[in-house]
Amino acid sequence: MRAEKKWYDYLWIASAAYLILGFFNIMFAWLGLLCFFIPLLISVFKGNKGYCNRYCGRGQLFSLLGGRFGLSGKRDIPGWMKSRWFRYGFLIFFFVMFFQMLWTTWLVFAGASDLSQTVKLLWTVRLPWNWAYHGTLIHEGAAQFAFGFYSVMLTSTILGLVTMVLFKPRSWCVYCPMGTMTQLICRVKNKEK
Repeated sequence: MRAEKKWYDYLWIASAAYLILGFFNIMFAWLGLLCFFIPLLISVFKGNKGYCNRYCGRGQLFSLLGGRFGLSGKRDIPGWMKSRWFRYGFLIFFFVMFFQMLWTTWLVFAGASDLSQTVKLLWTVRLPWNWAYHGTLIHEGAAQFAFGFYSVMLTSTILGLVTMVLFKPRSWCVYCPMGTMTQLICRVKNKEK
């Protein structure tokens, strides 16, 4: 007998919708901040990885594509990808790229740089994305943040899809920067008790 589905079992739809909406209007990329703050808040206040285990729409999307649709290689992820040095190294790399994105955003807000209507795929390949921005009443710096943040979210989704195809469906979760951060927070929080 199948367990009854809960509302949060459908959050994969939000993850897919985010990527689609950002393709057509880059300002929707701001919604991705929810995927940054909610996991951190849950780990700080509850001391667990409830977001990763229950609410992560991206993880659910990988489970659906890799599991139900059979797009996963279903192999174990290599040991080096599970290692602390890789996970923490990837987290540091991720932070460097994130702060570089914030710096670029600040330059546009300060008027020292023009808006770049591109999405950086895998942190290196610049893809023109000018159809997704139509100008708004909001400062161009806000649009620059949206282009940068969408780049981060799209890149991490592609990395997750690649590891899903090569390995088990939720292999991305092993080295996901948010998962690593929430794990660190939980360790600190649970030591305080």
